[in-house]
Amino acid sequence: MPKCAALKPDQVPADSKLTLETFTKNIGFTPNMMATFAASPIAFNAWATLLGSLSKALDVKTRDSIGLAVSEVNGCNYCLTVHSFTAEHMAKLPANEIVLARKGHASDPKRDAAVQFARKVIESRGHVDDGDLKTVRDAGYTNANVIEIVALVAMYSLTNFFNNVFDPEKDFPVVAPAGSI
Repeated sequence: MPKCAALKPDQVPADSKLTLETFTKNIGFTPNMMATFAASPIAFNAWATLLGSLSKALDVKTRDSIGLAVSEVNGCNYCLTVHSFTAEHMAKLPANEIVLARKGHASDPKRDAAVQFARKVIESRGHVDDGDLKTVRDAGYTNANVIEIVALVAMYSLTNFFNNVFDPEKDFPVVAPAGSI
């Protein structure tokens, strides 16, 4: 049950309105998470800026796979529903790739290295070893790419934590619990 109500359009703070309206226009509806997050213009706009910047990092399949892996580790059911939907419909990942990503893997070797590294970052709270860095670099990722992976882990963790705290009503089809995939 939601622990904080999603704002109605007339309740959205003025400093969050433009950002929320832009998301609504681009997505075609207002996700409950965003309508809840908009209650804090500072946090909401900071997240939206980070999301916009990181949407240029790596490729969409890798970004969505990292989102699935991080959300699985953080136990964020809301984000798992969103990322499963977007991975299938926007990134065009088949169902088996979505399951692999949730488990921290991918069938593509380069993407697999990024997803495994992202999972290690979140599981170890950033305390990866030199071998982990070597593996992701050997897969073809530059230092800039590795920084982007870490930033994606942080951004997805932010929304995971937000959604785990406030538990907004799900907008997308519910996905199977981790134990059943």
